[in-house]
Amino acid sequence: MKYKRILLKLSGESLMGEKQFGIDNKVLTQYARDIKSLVEHDVQVAVVIGGGNIFRGLQAAEGGMDRVQGDYMGMLATVINSMALQSALEDLGVFTRLQSAIKMEAICEPFIRRRAVRHLEKSRVVIFGAGTGNPYFTTDTAASLRAVEIEADVILKGTRVDGIYTADPEKDKNAKRFDKISFNEVFERDLKVMDMTAFTLCYENKLPIIVFDMNKEGNLRKIIKGEPLGTLVHL
Repeated sequence: MKYKRILLKLSGESLMGEKQFGIDNKVLTQYARDIKSLVEHDVQVAVVIGGGNIFRGLQAAEGGMDRVQGDYMGMLATVINSMALQSALEDLGVFTRLQSAIKMEAICEPFIRRRAVRHLEKSRVVIFGAGTGNPYFTTDTAASLRAVEIEADVILKGTRVDGIYTADPEKDKNAKRFDKISFNEVFERDLKVMDMTAFTLCYENKLPIIVFDMNKEGNLRKIIKGEPLGTLVHL
């Protein structure tokens, strides 16, 4: 396998599937099967999930709610999604640990870096919930931060599209996909791969990113084998 330890970043919206809100169990099960296939090939897997299918703090702030309060509510939404993925994985016989940046001992461990690494070494899937535990930071930033902390080989950003394009492929039919692109070119073209804080953190720590279509079953394993899927962001 090309990568030994990965951090998988999933958006909350992707869990909705065809629904308008909440979690589509078919999508959740497919994600769990894909993650299990990596564990079976001795790949160490950490996961960060967004919460946009349930609540987005930024949108709440635009509606007049206090931004900090909204962001904390969004963090709790990520914990709900994390618990759902944990349950789906355990239904398939995969050992997991859920760690939260906000203490809630009844349902998950607090985030402790050394403990997280030890779980990974024991072939447990570690799911990081509640973002960074701080308002004003996205789950993209949480994914970058945790990936750096656990010394992951790569961040795999699972999306609805099959890579990074010159423009939004859902709006512009002439948009062209990149097979590979450098961090500097992303900066120059002002492409929206991740929010700037998250992206800069990866750049400064020389952490590559692969953006790919997570909704096609089997793609995750193909990437781990080194097949040229999605778009690789490199130095």
